[in-house]
Formats: sequence, C-alpha cells, structure tokens
Amino acid sequence: MLLPEKIDFTILLYQYIIPYSLKILIALVILLLGRHILRLLVSLIRRGLDKTRLDQIVIHFILSIIQAVLLLMVIVAALDQLGVNTSSLIALLGAAGLAVGLALQNSLQNFAAGVLLIVLRPFKAGDYIEAAGVSGTVDAINIFSSTLRTADNCEIIVPNGSIYSGTITNYSARETRRIDLQIGVAYEDDLKKVRRILQQIITAEQRILPEPGCLIAVSELADSSVKLVVRPWVNSADYWAVKFDLLEKIKLAFDQNKIHIPYPQMDIHLNKSSSG
Repeated sequence: MLLPEKIDFTILLYQYIIPYSLKILIALVILLLGRHILRLLVSLIRRGLDKTRLDQIVIHFILSIIQAVLLLMVIVAALDQLGVNTSSLIALLGAAGLAVGLALQNSLQNFAAGVLLIVLRPFKAGDYIEAAGVSGTVDAINIFSSTLRTADNCEIIVPNGSIYSGTITNYSARETRRIDLQIGVAYEDDLKKVRRILQQIITAEQRILPEPGCLIAVSELADSSVKLVVRPWVNSADYWAVKFDLLEKIKLAFDQNKIHIPYPQMDIHLNKSSSG
C-alpha cells in the first residue's frame, strides 16, 4: 500500500480552503442580501401597484409571480459564485421542468386558470361568489388556488382550475338584487286582504328600492294552498337582512290578521257501500 506523500498545509490552506471559504461566504452574502433586496423590491412594486386602479387580488397575484422569479435569480447567482455551471443548470432545470410539468398537469392547469381569472376578472376581492360547489367571499387569487371566506368565517382553498372550468355565480357583480319569496295562504282566506297586507309590509320597509317596483302576484293554485310570489328589489348588500326581516314580518302580520299559512294536507273521502 502506497502511503500518501506529506501534505503541504500551506498550499492546502491558500489554494483550497481560503478560496473556497471565500466563495461560500460570498454565496451566503449574495443569498441573504439578495433576499433582503428582493423583499424591498417587492415592497416598492406593491406601493407602485397600490397607486394604480388595479384590484388587490390582481396585485397579490402579480407580486407572487415576481417574488418567485426574483428568488430564482438570487439562487442562480449564489450557485454561480460557488462555481456551479449555471448554463448547464438552467438547461437541466428546463428539462426537469418539462418532466415535472408533464407529471403535474393539474398544477399547470391551475396556474393557467389563475392567469385567466386575473385577466378576465369574473370576480374581484370582496365579492361573494359560488363556484366549484362552494360559496364564500373572495379573499385572494394565488398562483394555483383561490381563497374564499365563508359566512361563518371558515377559509376554503379552491384550485383555480376547478373554479374556471365550472359555472361561476357572482352575487356581488350587480349593485341590486331581487328577493324571491313564495308565500302560501289557505283557500278560505281573503286574497285581496292578503295582497293588501303584503303591500303594506313592502311599503314600510325603507331598504326596498322604489324602482323597479315590487311584484305581488298569485303564482300557483297548489293542492293545499294559494301560493303568491313577493319580489322586491334591494341593494345587494341588504339582500339577506331584508329577506329575513320580511319573512318574520309577514308571519307576524298574518298571525295578527288571522291569515293562515296551511300545512301540506290531503283530504281522503271514504264512501261506505251497502252490501247484500
């Protein structure tokens, strides 16, 4: 067995340890300083975007992409300082990205859907929507998913692809909404009196818009009741509050005026036949 020659620690120190230590130190400085500068740049870009008329949800999406790209540039610069062939690395990342892209088609679909949601803007931050089988207030559109907040303050993360590929109902898109109530009364009740009571309740409710007018009409002669529709218009923000209040006021007014809201019922007639 050949024994290694005597190691010259001076050469080892000045030709290897010190140069590589300096490279590692500079790479760490680049990485740490780059992340700090990245945060400053993102903050400056946010301030600039905040001065525009862009929606906050668009600003958040743009900043997410910029931050990811800048962070990749910082990492590449740090690796280049360590002597890593970044050209080969970028080519390798491109090939790996293609392979990963094929394996993660759903993620790419979610990304593309996120871009389309930002460009087409079927909703904005603060809108109450129903999409992908869930409903809630839009908090943010991220690169791959969107965040909704439910009425009971739960957070729902929905893939962008599921939102864009289905039907989107935006309840906040219009300034006004129509409340659709269906009220059933007994056949024995005075229909004109019922209409008069309903009209009084609608007139007394100040949150109901005068235009367009409220429709009160008989919609169906059902098996157990005469059904009327009550369709007032309100501001979108007042929709649920006015709907709940109207239901309560109608019930109390009907009780006070002895108007009956019948239960579903069935009348059975028995004919007694004589035998013999």
